[in-house]
Amino acid sequence: MSFAGRDIGTWRLSTRALQLGTHTLVMGVVNITPDSFSDGGLFLAPEAAVAHAMRLLDEGADLLDLGAESTRPGSCAGGDAPSVSTEEEQARLLPVLEGILRARPGTIVSIDTYKAATARAALRQGAEIVNDVSGFTWDGEMAAACAEFGAGIVLTHTRGRPDEWRAQTHLEPDILLGVVRAGLEASFATAAAAGIPPEAVVLDPGYGFGKRFDENYALLARQAELLALGRPLLAGVSRKSFLRRTLAPLHGSGDPAEVLLQTHQTASLAAMTAAILNGASIVRVHEVHQAVEGARIADAILAAGRPAANS
Repeated sequence: MSFAGRDIGTWRLSTRALQLGTHTLVMGVVNITPDSFSDGGLFLAPEAAVAHAMRLLDEGADLLDLGAESTRPGSCAGGDAPSVSTEEEQARLLPVLEGILRARPGTIVSIDTYKAATARAALRQGAEIVNDVSGFTWDGEMAAACAEFGAGIVLTHTRGRPDEWRAQTHLEPDILLGVVRAGLEASFATAAAAGIPPEAVVLDPGYGFGKRFDENYALLARQAELLALGRPLLAGVSRKSFLRRTLAPLHGSGDPAEVLLQTHQTASLAAMTAAILNGASIVRVHEVHQAVEGARIADAILAAGRPAANS
């Protein structure tokens, strides 16, 4: 069954299942880091991070994504000596997870990590989703950890590691789509081999993750082709640098902080809407209020294009 190009089905999590396809789910980002490119340091203190999470839920977030290590371009994430150890990652993340679930029991929480030990600790504490930006490629124990807890999974396509992204060669659109598709297929196969059921998996094309600037637009324009892999798509285009680069000539020598804010809001919303119209069932965003409203409009467009029941 399809809904204007999006599959209608369920995403199986640890304790429940979410319906996907009838309307877009909004995943609010909570960065518990000192060095995230977009809001590093603002929510490093557990109390600030929990308060921010409450605001996102009040603005309409359907679920939250907590991350405690930046994977910005050039970082050491995923390497043999990552900039954030497993111990430090958990020290940042687990108190925030505990605080959110204490304040709002039943909140659906995703953990943005590529480390199996952190995934296990968070799943024991009540998280239900693991968002692995490496697509099960940076930690050989991750697939087994997720299978053990029956977690929902987001598998992201990543072309290399963050310290390699700036040196990636440019790919033509057809080649790029083939590379992304092959990478996601490989991650999906790894999940299946670990005993993770297909309905637990959502796929993320990985905007900004090893894609050169204009490549992201080619990927976004043809994102719907990835639905052929048979699983729903999550799109994370919020605050990506390729958006800022496109709008930079319009702002000239304006105040950098104000330019950044405007770019975050307008460019992120435009790209998110395009992602929904090109098949995304879930969007990962920083500005939840705007995203909820934008997704409502995009969903209305999709609904209007749905074939009549008797056609």
